[in-house]
Amino acid sequence: MAQTPSTRDRLVTQAALLFQRKGYHGVGMAEILDAAQAPKGSLYHHFPNGKSDLALAAAHFAADQMLQILDASFKDADSLRDGVTTFCYKLAKLFDINDKWIGCPVSATLFESPTNTEFRQATCDIFQMWLDATVRHATSKGATEAKARALADALWMTLQGAWSLSRVRGSSDPIKTVPALVLRDE
Repeated sequence: MAQTPSTRDRLVTQAALLFQRKGYHGVGMAEILDAAQAPKGSLYHHFPNGKSDLALAAAHFAADQMLQILDASFKDADSLRDGVTTFCYKLAKLFDINDKWIGCPVSATLFESPTNTEFRQATCDIFQMWLDATVRHATSKGATEAKARALADALWMTLQGAWSLSRVRGSSDPIKTVPALVLRDE
């Protein structure tokens, strides 16, 4: 039997989804509480600094979800190309079947407050985690450390643009082209 998510988990999950769709400033606390079916007092019980604490927790939750997709994509991949392609196609599928995945879950949450140094540092840490995981997977598939780092940078830079272009076009096709763009020399 599935366990009912805790109030904290519901708040984090719903905040992550809403921030991703509407951005940090586009979502009010009442909307998050309503979506999470949580009483107002629970927000400050779990997140003493309110919306900013919740946004950080939501970004870390989304980052972990992205890392799970990346890890699963490379787990059974026969090659670097297969891992990157599987990863991009999984993201494209999420874009196609779920309007909650219309953009990068971290940048949609944290980039709207560019002067918030805590948000900026969290974003830096999350992207570094994704880059490091990509390097780890690339080297496990035979890439040199230098090539793996260059690939990781190219993959995440290209994905950011592909998410935006997919959103503009209403199609996941740009996300699906990322492997060909970042693996031209393979």
